[in-house]
Amino acid sequence: MIKHVTLQYGYNSLVEKGEMQYIELGVFKGKAGDTFAWNTEGCEAVLVFLSGRCRLRVNGEEYPVVGGRRSVFEGNAWSLYAPNGTQVDIEVLDEAEVAVSQTRVTTDAAPKLIPPDEVNVRDVGVWNWRRDVKDIVDKRTPAARLLVGETINPPGNWSSWPPHKHDVHDPPRECKMEEVYLFKVQPSSSFGLGRLYTADGTIDEPFVIRDNTVLRIPKGYHPIAAAPGTRVYYLWVLAGEHRDLIPNDAPEFRWQKDTEAVIREMQRQR
Repeated sequence: MIKHVTLQYGYNSLVEKGEMQYIELGVFKGKAGDTFAWNTEGCEAVLVFLSGRCRLRVNGEEYPVVGGRRSVFEGNAWSLYAPNGTQVDIEVLDEAEVAVSQTRVTTDAAPKLIPPDEVNVRDVGVWNWRRDVKDIVDKRTPAARLLVGETINPPGNWSSWPPHKHDVHDPPRECKMEEVYLFKVQPSSSFGLGRLYTADGTIDEPFVIRDNTVLRIPKGYHPIAAAPGTRVYYLWVLAGEHRDLIPNDAPEFRWQKDTEAVIREMQRQR
């Protein structure tokens, strides 16, 4: 479920077909002049321009410059939602990385380019579990299965906290969706920590987060922590039969979410 990778130039397949029920994930890495041509065929896909600038063509329509972040820690991403049968052509203008998530589904939606100012940025949690959550493809985009976004942990902070899961279809309490994380760490020589576990103990995996670590989450709780002096970023991709993000908090930690309004008020009055 945990994989540490070194990205090579070209397309890097990180979660291959069959490793999860729904999600496939890869990263195209290129230097100036490199190209990537791809058709989504029987999938819907979301491309997130992690860093660098690219020239983009979508079904022949050209966008001269897409991207621009020097790293995932600087501003919001440019992204593309690409339904079935979308032809995507990328030419790298300078060193760039593009994450490509996809799921096999039939949809009649149209391609949608999502600029940084359309990313919904949320300030989630408080105190040492406060983090920035950036919704890229959410219910505003008429995708069939995919939900995609980014999270950044400030130094020393936790995210996916209180620990939550989404592996049982029990609306409105919980919606079953599998998930994949792709991590970046700043500075890249540092690390974060995480734990993937189930209440019955059948899964209980503590793990180290390094730059370009990939985590597959078929089920279970999955809290993440950044080391002091370190920011941890992760791209998150969810997919399932039902496209509703309804996480279910671990009952022994749920009380902490109930304290958030009080803590915010205390911080405001300082």
